[in-house]
Amino acid sequence: MRTNRPAAQATSLSAVRNLGILAHVDAGKTTVTERILFATGAVHKRGEVHDGTTVTDFDAQERDRGITIFAAAVSCDWAGHRVNLIDTPGHVDFADEVERSLRVLDGAVAVFDAVAGVEPQSESVWRQADRHGVPRIAFVNKLDRAGADLDAAVASIRARLGAVPLVVQRPIGREGDFTGVVDLVRMRTLRWDGDTCVAGPVDGALLAEAARRRRLLEETVAELHPDALEEFCAVSALTEQTLVRVLRELTLSGGAVVVLCGSAYRNRGIEPLLDAVVAYLPSPLDMPPVRGAADGAEQERAPDPAAPFAALVFKVNVTARGRLTYVRIYSGVLRKGDTVRDAATGRAERVGRILRVQADQHEDREEAMAGDIVAVVGVKAARPGATLCAPDAPLLLEPPAVADPVVSVAVEARLGTDTGRLAAALARLAEEDPSLVVRTDPETGQTVVSGLGELHLEVAVEKIRRDHGVEVGVGRPQVSYRETVLRGVSGHVHRHVKQDGGAGQFAQVVLDVEPLEEVGFEFRSTVVGGRVPQEYARAVEAGCRDALGEGPLGGHPVTGLRVTLTDGATHSKDSSEMAFRTAGRFALREALRASAMGLLEPVVEVTVTVPEDGVGGVLGDLAARRGQVSASTAVAGSAVITAAVPLAELFGYASRLRGRTQGRGTFTTRPAPLAPVPAAVADALLKR
Repeated sequence: MRTNRPAAQATSLSAVRNLGILAHVDAGKTTVTERILFATGAVHKRGEVHDGTTVTDFDAQERDRGITIFAAAVSCDWAGHRVNLIDTPGHVDFADEVERSLRVLDGAVAVFDAVAGVEPQSESVWRQADRHGVPRIAFVNKLDRAGADLDAAVASIRARLGAVPLVVQRPIGREGDFTGVVDLVRMRTLRWDGDTCVAGPVDGALLAEAARRRRLLEETVAELHPDALEEFCAVSALTEQTLVRVLRELTLSGGAVVVLCGSAYRNRGIEPLLDAVVAYLPSPLDMPPVRGAADGAEQERAPDPAAPFAALVFKVNVTARGRLTYVRIYSGVLRKGDTVRDAATGRAERVGRILRVQADQHEDREEAMAGDIVAVVGVKAARPGATLCAPDAPLLLEPPAVADPVVSVAVEARLGTDTGRLAAALARLAEEDPSLVVRTDPETGQTVVSGLGELHLEVAVEKIRRDHGVEVGVGRPQVSYRETVLRGVSGHVHRHVKQDGGAGQFAQVVLDVEPLEEVGFEFRSTVVGGRVPQEYARAVEAGCRDALGEGPLGGHPVTGLRVTLTDGATHSKDSSEMAFRTAGRFALREALRASAMGLLEPVVEVTVTVPEDGVGGVLGDLAARRGQVSASTAVAGSAVITAAVPLAELFGYASRLRGRTQGRGTFTTRPAPLAPVPAAVADALLKR
């Protein structure tokens, strides 16, 4: 792939932008990324998602399915700035890819559909960015579609995301007649003739509305920023310079979100979007120093090439050409041939090559420095979330959070001779994707793969078939149920005595078990008079946690209970922490068998978009799946239905929905809190 070579390379950290493209599936973020690469000269031919020719959706499954599955990194240059982009998945099953990407990004562009506005996964990725404190700007895409409405999309950003949108552009023309935008900051028009953007003055037909919108923008900014308020009160207006500076400060602080608009597919609105990335989103120097642990104390590292080297691994990709380890460098310089240290394991790793990544293409570099996002070859064992640092200046950074898997399938090689190859393929998948968990069921001996959704597992199995040539048999996905206490017990006594020669074991505990309104486990001790020393009470808690792994109903993990240690007894010679841990484990198991127990099941919030003539069939199907409808709204000739559905009832729903709506229905899911299983359903489950 040919890469753009600007006349003057950006050498300063202030001229670097590390950002992600975030959106709901099908909002157009991959097309936005593709048009950014085209506008900056990084590619010289526009790729299309429907043709399978985009740069970032290079995996065969992505091209077959027409969606982004794996986060892909690319880079380009614009206005003397180096822009490092990560195109993230929009499907909820791949939210862990988004989480790991957001951990290493400085800013983001959130893409919204001008017809649908804020969609379920738009909201999910927005909340993820909130947790990481990532500054954002918004791009309302697809203004050329029928039913596109910028004001409605902005209203949904305000209502559903709780953000303060600052609209800096207005569209020229509606739907199919959309030809350009009015730039409210510089008070000019930008019109596109093919791939050429032509700037001009705001003419008479647009001037009155543009002036009114500019005034509203100035008033809103003045309310949010003291410097802007002072200038506005003095001269009843804001200069372009003040407006740009204040918009940047509000973006960096999270006080507001700059909103732009366009149509990426028609190549309209991309150049001003890039200008906004440079003007409003942060450089590495604008971000606070990264914090980590060293020698038991918290330390900070500024984004300085002169500081000791520190980087975070956020992605691993094992290919036929070798193991690529993607890192964000926070401080220092990394050179080819350097030896670095895995801060968590202490393992030394030698960097054989440093690569600038352009999706599936790579360019060798001699060194990389603070602010860079690169891939390295030669690191053998570092997993996503690992910290690589200078051997003489250790620093352990906080890793990205990993979502708990919610769906499982049993897999086996169709040919007995492929069993070893399947195990190797699964180990490689788990190495690349921390949210994919592989285990062996101790009772059945089955190999069980767990992930974040049905599509997540489907993609993993297909990857084994395509990349490793192993034919795999797949069993029906199993849902991870939980058991909980409905009615507890008080004063349950367990006496643990073991004497088999030598020192014995003695521990006596008295437990109260009661339901907890929230999911989780609480332990407390109300023992007085030193009858159970504090170190033994902690051992009892550890034993109780051991017992939570298998409940009395069906061997599912137990949650939603509080255990209180009310009394106990010790022996001067035979009592020990091990004895009390054993006593705690057996005591809680007995207490749970004596309690009234119930099953909890994972529930997902399903948002279904269907034509209005298909609403009846979809509602009936949701009811048959024990779904509880919470909302139904009409949007541009379609109905959007929101319902809470047990995950166990959702398998195969995609094909059923396509059949009921002649392929026109779509749905998305996101996790919801656990819910009790109805008694009749629970009885049927426990009899299996």
